[in-house]
Amino acid sequence: MITAIASQKGGVGKTSTAISISAGLARKGKKTLLIDIDSQANSSKVLLNKYQEIPVDKTIYTTIIDHNPLPVHSTNVKNLSIVPSHILLSNTDIELTTAIDHREARLKSELDRIVDKYEFVIIDCPPTLSWLTINALTAADKVIVIVSPGYFELDSIVQISKTIKEVREYFNSSLELLGFLFTMSDPTINTSTSLQILRQTYTNKVLKTIIPRNTDLRDAHFNKKDIFEFNPKAKSALAYEKLINELFSI
Repeated sequence: MITAIASQKGGVGKTSTAISISAGLARKGKKTLLIDIDSQANSSKVLLNKYQEIPVDKTIYTTIIDHNPLPVHSTNVKNLSIVPSHILLSNTDIELTTAIDHREARLKSELDRIVDKYEFVIIDCPPTLSWLTINALTAADKVIVIVSPGYFELDSIVQISKTIKEVREYFNSSLELLGFLFTMSDPTINTSTSLQILRQTYTNKVLKTIIPRNTDLRDAHFNKKDIFEFNPKAKSALAYEKLINELFSI
């Protein structure tokens, strides 16, 4: 299963979700590949201790721009590999906009060559609706949309839902929305109101699991660890464990 983790906005827990799902699956013995196609490269920085030493031609940049095979790296988590990103990826959208040779399928064409080696593939998308996001959605079987509390966060769902619909229409007719994942939940009126509106608007598409706002996630990533290694009893760790069980029935 190839699952894209997407959001139109940054700072909503998208990368934390990609790392936590990937690490959680790997720790359950599932051979997992995380593809970081976000130019901020935060997933790569957490999971690769010597990320700063990786040259650009050993990152996904070489696949998107030069049509080269996906450069897969091992991580410190058993069963988890990663295709790292690079800051130069932020400049690729201009080139993809003017390209005429399957600009939407550069990731898919190379992923198809190696996907059989893995039980799960997770794609950490950019927090923008760009050609990189379209590449991720074209390659994916399913997509999880991350939503956090707030008016603008809820408003962003409309645009990303439109993008998913357009990708289905033009590039990937089998793309399926796994659901909206509500993150950064806390005991405030803003959270309860946002969650209520989300459930009323997208009745059957909101995932049951809610991810709490939790400083352990930030601290884990600061220490270059996934949440399960850092503190497996943290509220966020327990929530992501529940999410994995909900999504993948493991």
